[in-house]
Amino acid sequence: MPSRSCHHLSATTVALGRRHVQIDELTVPGKGPYGITAGPDGAVWVTLVHSGQIARISGGTRVFDLDPGCGPAVIAPGPDGALWFNRLHDHRIGRITTDGTATSVELPPECGPYGITAGPDGAMWFTEMNTDRVGRLADGAIEEFPLGVKGSYPSTIVTGPDGALWVTLNQADTITRVTTGGAVTHFALPTEKAAPVGITADDQAVWFVEIGAGQVGRVTPDGEVTEFPLPDREARPHAIVPDGDGGCWFTEWGANRVGHITADGEFDHHPLPTPGSEPHGLTVLDDEVWVALETGKVATLRP
Repeated sequence: MPSRSCHHLSATTVALGRRHVQIDELTVPGKGPYGITAGPDGAVWVTLVHSGQIARISGGTRVFDLDPGCGPAVIAPGPDGALWFNRLHDHRIGRITTDGTATSVELPPECGPYGITAGPDGAMWFTEMNTDRVGRLADGAIEEFPLGVKGSYPSTIVTGPDGALWVTLNQADTITRVTTGGAVTHFALPTEKAAPVGITADDQAVWFVEIGAGQVGRVTPDGEVTEFPLPDREARPHAIVPDGDGGCWFTEWGANRVGHITADGEFDHHPLPTPGSEPHGLTVLDDEVWVALETGKVATLRP
């Protein structure tokens, strides 16, 4: 596997609202940083959706080649100490070890895998955008669970505080709860054309972002939904992660910013240094926020 170094770094400091942060931007080899997660090895792992590669960032940067054009999208750590990701374009689930050994599992044709998470049952769970299903992968075997809403476009998935899986149904304006046995419960959002995408969870509730309505949402295990409108309703929030203190960080794809929301619904917004950088996935590692910028960089926010 090829290994390359990154030396291009820019930095700025911004102060909007209550938080002062320094933002660094690191240029990444390959094309299209998209999904990002903290790995079990203490490194940051990034999918390069346009060049079909995975990057590992820890001091320097290493890039691991997959199949060109496979479209690695969302990435998450698994219970086995490896990283798992969806290959959106060739409809497979990928796995990469921390030393860079990559394998994959074939899924049903044209299913469109996108979101992925480690389930409470030791399996990897994923969404199939084109089939209105979620899938479960364990020991190489695939199970699929229909969600019962046609054209719903299930996008991202997370394990909630209740031990169930929670899914955003992007085209149905719905957050859906799926038990490990496949029982499905839908919670319709109050806002039409909300188009929820990113989803995450802390120990109290599930958080999500509405890219269509410009809102952050919160749903409790019993289905109580609260929505928090962004000051800029055209910000196009995309991905979201807990901050470890009751709130969340999220990307504002349409506004070239990283946002923060407290548990009480108060916002801060941090502009990224490079205009039009297309922030997508983000993760938190050692109190730093790492953000994948699809135009070719990874940003780090240091509060």
